[in-house]
Amino acid sequence: MWRQDTTRAAEPRAKLSRRGLRWALEALVVQHLTVARIAEGLDVAWDTANDAVLAEGKRVLIDDADRFDGVKVVGVDEHVWRHTRRGDRYVTVVIDLTPIRDGTGPARLLDMVEGRSKEAFKTWLAARPDSWRDGVEVVAMDGFTGFKTATTEELPDAVAVMDPFHVVRLAGDALDRCRRRVQQAIYGHRGMKGDGRLEHLRGSALGFRNLTNYIARSLLETGGFRPRLHPGLG
Repeated sequence: MWRQDTTRAAEPRAKLSRRGLRWALEALVVQHLTVARIAEGLDVAWDTANDAVLAEGKRVLIDDADRFDGVKVVGVDEHVWRHTRRGDRYVTVVIDLTPIRDGTGPARLLDMVEGRSKEAFKTWLAARPDSWRDGVEVVAMDGFTGFKTATTEELPDAVAVMDPFHVVRLAGDALDRCRRRVQQAIYGHRGMKGDGRLEHLRGSALGFRNLTNYIARSLLETGGFRPRLHPGLG
């Protein structure tokens, strides 16, 4: 009896072809499509698309024993899924930033752990071999003290730093607080919608490349904004 070999097109008993599965994974990761959109594009049920993507992601990432090799710089942050049936759900995301530091490529996802706590990250670090932990030089994170404490306890020789995104955000928040304080000190009230001074100050904070057409035109017409400083601030 003749039987056609279809293993090159799809895994045995698989509901999606290899090409369809690759498209689904790229659509989720690169194009940021939802599982619902992916299922619609493949003309399959949501559960079918979701199960297939999870299985392929596990095969490519979790089952790759070499993904921890050469990791010197680790990044850790949290991600939250909102609007779930159980409310907000957090996961701790661990990535390899070594290629970024060395200029050899993009960051790599190492793992995702359910929860956002010191214990979640500490348990993950403790599960790594001693040789791997000894090789980690830097851990980049946000301002969450739980990640910092877990790093100190499990990677005592590594340097804990704040990642660039959160450094810039903290600097921006400080600048915004300063702007509000100066506005209140000079004019006695907070900035209001339609206030040209506020628009100019926002433009200064954002940088010229992010100026709106309205702000840029206003600056050109007025010859630039020259703020008056409060005597106690000058």
